[in-house]
Amino acid sequence: MGTDALLLGRRAYDIFAAHWPHQRGGGIAALFNRVPKYVASRGRPDLSWAGSTQLGPDLPGAVRRVRDRHEHVKVVGSLDLVQTLLREKLFDRLDLRVHPIVLGAGKKVFGGGAVPTNLTLLELPVAGPRGTVHLRYALADGEPATGDMSAPDRGAGNGGRPAPSPSRPHTVVSSWPTP
Repeated sequence: MGTDALLLGRRAYDIFAAHWPHQRGGGIAALFNRVPKYVASRGRPDLSWAGSTQLGPDLPGAVRRVRDRHEHVKVVGSLDLVQTLLREKLFDRLDLRVHPIVLGAGKKVFGGGAVPTNLTLLELPVAGPRGTVHLRYALADGEPATGDMSAPDRGAGNGGRPAPSPSRPHTVVSSWPTP
C-alpha cells in the first residue's frame, strides 16, 4: 500500500519543508517530494514546497475532500491535527510506535477531549531490535463498552488473527510513514 498524499499540521509541514525538498535519491525523499502535501493551519504558512496546499477553515470538510481525491493519505506527527482526525473519526487506520522511553512531559496523542472510539488490531504487534513496538489498528464501528476486554471487537478473542483490512480508501495516522 503506497502513499498518494500527505496531510500535515503546520509545524510538521515546516520541519518537513525545510528538509525533504533538499534531499535527492529515491525512497521517502522521492515520495514526499512527488505527492501532494495538504497543510492544516490557521495562519499563513510558507507553501514553497512543490505540491503544497493549505486546507480551508472547515478542517473536517477539507479532510473529507482530500480523502475523496486520494486513496492513501498519510498523516505524520502533527498531534493537533491527529487529535482533530481522531475526534471527527476521519481516519481508517491508526499506526502507533511505542518507544521504550518515558519522558514525563510533552504532547499527548490521546489528550483531553478524546472521543471514545473502538479500534480493532489489524496485525500482531511488531517489536524492533531496540524495543520499539509498532501497533496497527483500524477504526471499528460502534461505541466502546467497558468491562469486557475479551470481546472480539477489542482486539482480543480473535485468536490472535489480524482483523480484515478496510476495502475502501483510507487515511492513515502514523508516527512515521511507510512508503
